[in-house]
Amino acid sequence: MKPIFLSSIFLSFLRVTAPAADNAFFESKVLPILQQRCFECHSHGSKIKGGLALDSRSGWEQGGESGPAIQPGDLDTSLLIKAIRYSDADYEMPPKGKIPASEIAILEEWVKSGAHDPRVSGTSKTKKGIDLAEGRKFWAFQPVRNPSPPKIQNTSWPLDPIDHFIRAKQEPKGLQPASDAARHIWLRRVSLDLTGLPPAEEDVRAFESDTTPQAFEKVVDRLLNSKAYGERWARHWLDLTGYADMMGTSNNVYAEHAWRYRDYLIHAFNADKPFDEFIREQIAGDLMPAKSVEDRAENITATGFLMVGDIEIVNPDKAKMETDHIDSQMIKIGQAFMGLTLGCVRCHDHKFDPIGLEDYYGIAGMLRSSPSSHKMPDMGVWSRLNSTVLPETPAQLAARKKLEAENEQRIADWKAEQKKLTEEKAAVTKQLAALGKPTAPASKVVAATDNAERETTKPVFPTDSGKPQIEKTSANQTSISKASTPSSKDAEGIKAISRGLSAATPPDSRANGTDPGRGRSKSADKDALTKRRDELDAQLKKIAADIQHAEFFKDKTPRAFAMSDGAQPADMPIYVRGNPYAPSTVVPRGVVRVASWDKPPAIPAGQSGRLQLADWLADERNPLTARVTVNRIWQKLFGTGIVPSVDYFGARGDVPTHPELLDHLATRFMQGGWSQKTFLRALVLSRTYRLSSANAAAAMKLDPENKLYWRMNRQRLDAEALRDSLLAISGELTRDSGGPALVMEKAENCGALALKGVNPPTYAHKVPRPSQEFERTIYLPVFRNNFAGPDRLRGVFDFINPAMTAGERPQTVVPTQSLFLLNNDLIRKRAFALAKSLLAAEKNELARLETLWLRTLNRPITSTERDEAISLLEAVTPPGKPAGPVQWTELCHSLLASNEFVFRL
Repeated sequence: MKPIFLSSIFLSFLRVTAPAADNAFFESKVLPILQQRCFECHSHGSKIKGGLALDSRSGWEQGGESGPAIQPGDLDTSLLIKAIRYSDADYEMPPKGKIPASEIAILEEWVKSGAHDPRVSGTSKTKKGIDLAEGRKFWAFQPVRNPSPPKIQNTSWPLDPIDHFIRAKQEPKGLQPASDAARHIWLRRVSLDLTGLPPAEEDVRAFESDTTPQAFEKVVDRLLNSKAYGERWARHWLDLTGYADMMGTSNNVYAEHAWRYRDYLIHAFNADKPFDEFIREQIAGDLMPAKSVEDRAENITATGFLMVGDIEIVNPDKAKMETDHIDSQMIKIGQAFMGLTLGCVRCHDHKFDPIGLEDYYGIAGMLRSSPSSHKMPDMGVWSRLNSTVLPETPAQLAARKKLEAENEQRIADWKAEQKKLTEEKAAVTKQLAALGKPTAPASKVVAATDNAERETTKPVFPTDSGKPQIEKTSANQTSISKASTPSSKDAEGIKAISRGLSAATPPDSRANGTDPGRGRSKSADKDALTKRRDELDAQLKKIAADIQHAEFFKDKTPRAFAMSDGAQPADMPIYVRGNPYAPSTVVPRGVVRVASWDKPPAIPAGQSGRLQLADWLADERNPLTARVTVNRIWQKLFGTGIVPSVDYFGARGDVPTHPELLDHLATRFMQGGWSQKTFLRALVLSRTYRLSSANAAAAMKLDPENKLYWRMNRQRLDAEALRDSLLAISGELTRDSGGPALVMEKAENCGALALKGVNPPTYAHKVPRPSQEFERTIYLPVFRNNFAGPDRLRGVFDFINPAMTAGERPQTVVPTQSLFLLNNDLIRKRAFALAKSLLAAEKNELARLETLWLRTLNRPITSTERDEAISLLEAVTPPGKPAGPVQWTELCHSLLASNEFVFRL
């Protein structure tokens, strides 16, 4: 019993003395280091950088943005120890320099022994978090309502319920709206807005003469049913995707399948695909059922939305590359569908909006479960976007096989031609070698009895290697060695040269061994052969490039850059500060909680969750999607959104000028089957859209920024509408386009066509397709580094930076734009084509002027303009001669460069 009693006393002594020793160690050793090295940035008395406070126990227990700073007893997982050891570049503390090794040892001993910290006083760091209940009080996260159109005094003014909401804001302020625009102005406006093209001359005449009540509706229906409508509105959507025909900005790596997504969009808009279905296809089309082979191909291609952005595939850090790509996808999803800046949440909770790291990584986990790229084997550090083989109909399969067979035949023909040219070059090379040797001296006359060997030197045909061979023979040798026997084709070539030499040399000179013209003739023959050899070299080089190109692209299987679920979908950890090498808490896949009306949708095992995300985005209960969409459409027509910050509906964005109208439009859009054509039709037939853009002094004083839409906002034509209008007016526009934008059928444009090496295959737009000069701008290639080919106009007139996404483009007015319109060949050529067309169609000068005004400005010419135009033509025309193409080109050019043409009124 005695040993047990003594042990109990000893243990009791330890329990009493250990806390005292731990306190003394902390107070005398640990706390001074924390105070001297850490409190400057991590205490309540000064700053709390990164959310980490070290002046209390609760401070390091709760930790900061990176999580708890200390794991008692575990040195390897304690962030504080990582930081002071400088073992991780992201956690080097203090930042001014590493503390002494002796101090590091003290802190390591403290943490290893349990991180005893007796401090119970001091301010505890407030735990950060997202207050979802408070966040849902913000207007953008409240459910969409369906307000009734308000009552107004002037009930004869509205043409649509939309006008009630607009007028209800004007009447209390005594604001009078502008009068209706002239019919020709409305016609030009609606044509440019819906199709990106001006009305044709016959359309202007037909509309002016149509006095029926349905005249406006007929115009709108015709425009919405034209192919040009989809071409116009698909381009608006492409601005939200970062679309280009190149991968990233490094080494001009081509994105050969990107055009399929562009053509999908054009077809989707022309087919008036319901927008909720459109959303689902963009996010998860590959996971959706399809009614046909064509539908299946469309669904797969639609996911290009998440693939066609600016992806830097050369990054050697593949984990970072994956994270950056996911971040770009998150930004697009947030901006395009929700009007939120989700990219802000990669590293920390949103500073202003109720969106947390859990929301970001909940969606990011779905995207990470659907890998978008893969490392290229045998290609160094390069990666490649994933592509999917598209299903084909029997007719499409037959057409592809025909193309592949034609390509194989082309390769066979080129190889046959290559062999023929190679043989000819070998013969020419031998002939040149023969001409390059000195003429053999005359043989000595030897007596018949002289049996001594007589050495003579004579030229011999080159061997198969192409090297000339000089053979020494004795007098009794009568044959050429087998190795030097020429082929039949070589012999024929040499015979031809020999005949030429014989014809050029006088017989008497050859007979007696003298040839005064032989030097000159031989030189001429050598020059001809050299020229032919160089021609053959050039032809062989081109054929070799053509063969390599044809063999590289011989597979014509249709593919699209598309999403697909990975083999092992899984939840994703939060990356501390967005660093993939600093994983923290794993969060379940989900959606943005503050915009949700229920629990996150359940994700079946083995699926990424993209389909559930798509359903959540397209749900009518989502408070953001319909609002954001109708606001974008409104902005394209009226010049500014009901929420002016069209890409951001968050706390730091603009509030709606007409919140009831916004909800009315969102409800109307959804109840109308998410039909964009139906929605657009209502907007452009409203009274508000019909208003003139003229200013009124009284209204300007009351509402100088036109926030209440008392007039139509004037808009400068964007780059596409300007270029396409020029081509349409000159009669040169190609109406049927589509397919690959890159001219990859030209071998000159393709480089490094191999799947091994340091760099991947590349593209340079050296040889444009001739038709591209006349195609609509949406079909031209988009490069991330520059604007090449027939469309330099985009760089001058505010084309969106392809490395970025934006729902609204700037509209600058700068001198370079005027200089471009005055001097660029694009405008000069269109003016000349227009002048030639007018001269051929109209013999009467006055009728020609009338036609010119209807084509360019879409209205009748005034008497003053007619007189001024005639004066201009007379001033630049020689006396006694009629104005010709040169003079009419100047007149046409002046109209095409005018403000009235460049602006949509």
